[in-house]
Amino acid sequence: MSALLLSHQALLVMPDDGPQAIVDLIDQARKELLLKQFKLQSEVVLLALRRAQERGVDVRVMLNPHTSGGDRWNDETFRRLQSWGMAAAWTSEAFPVTHEKSMLIDGEAALISTFNLSDKYFHETRDYGVLSRNAAVVAQVRAGFEADWLRTFFQPDLNVGLVWSSVHSRGQMARLIDAAERTLWIQHPKFVDAVILERIVCACERGVKVRVLCGGKHGVSDWDIYDTFSSLRVMQRFGVKVRRQKHLKLHAKLILIDGIHAQTGSMNIDRSAFDLRRELGIESDAPAVVERLKATFAADWAKAEKYNAPDPLDPSLHDAGELPPDPHFVHD
Repeated sequence: MSALLLSHQALLVMPDDGPQAIVDLIDQARKELLLKQFKLQSEVVLLALRRAQERGVDVRVMLNPHTSGGDRWNDETFRRLQSWGMAAAWTSEAFPVTHEKSMLIDGEAALISTFNLSDKYFHETRDYGVLSRNAAVVAQVRAGFEADWLRTFFQPDLNVGLVWSSVHSRGQMARLIDAAERTLWIQHPKFVDAVILERIVCACERGVKVRVLCGGKHGVSDWDIYDTFSSLRVMQRFGVKVRRQKHLKLHAKLILIDGIHAQTGSMNIDRSAFDLRRELGIESDAPAVVERLKATFAADWAKAEKYNAPDPLDPSLHDAGELPPDPHFVHD
């Protein structure tokens, strides 16, 4: 864990902090705003971007053109940005999906988040965002933005505390899990990667107390149900404690190690997130950030219920106790 991340970080928690936290960041910009987003649909955020443009801020926005299922959620937003004369572009064709959710403010701060800039993720889901003012982090997020904007190759430095896909994010996540000595808390909706599954099981076998907060079936595609249910069942057999979160839809991606290190960001525990897509996460050992993440996880854990994942080959069992289906809430 880079010593650079010991300071200059703050945490946003959704829905606790709400859209105003994002609007406030945008309203602070005086020179430049760079956004790379999977989904941008919040009216208050769009109006904040327009205000920034009107006061002379150089605003550039990159939006993912379509989901893996083909949905084009950002088309209307893209047209509006262009109609305002704002610099807007689709994300790089080098990736089938850009799932990254980042914002740069005046070249001084970078927000790396799990939430989309959409009202659902401000009000209905558990999500996180880390705001870093570390110069090396900010410079690298900017380099990634410019590379994707210009369609050029980008080779990040893996030693500044950022976690990039498709570079070495699986290895970075595995390294963090391998470092756990006492506790491993995981808040993720999908479990579709055998390497990470094996690392979690190994942690449990060496005596680490492992807790997993999942979202059950909600938002998981029919294709990913098989791996996710099977992985949860395997983890339970090795002693991992699994609970299902329902008081808020689970969209967060969080790993907490020994109560002192954290990793959060856009990537699900998913092969395509590691190997194919543009994703961005961040590590933190900043005490204020980690303490709030711990407190939020603990509160969510207390409200969650023990979960025994059903047989993935028996669809008649899959909907028991689940939240109502939401076609606009899918873990892409």
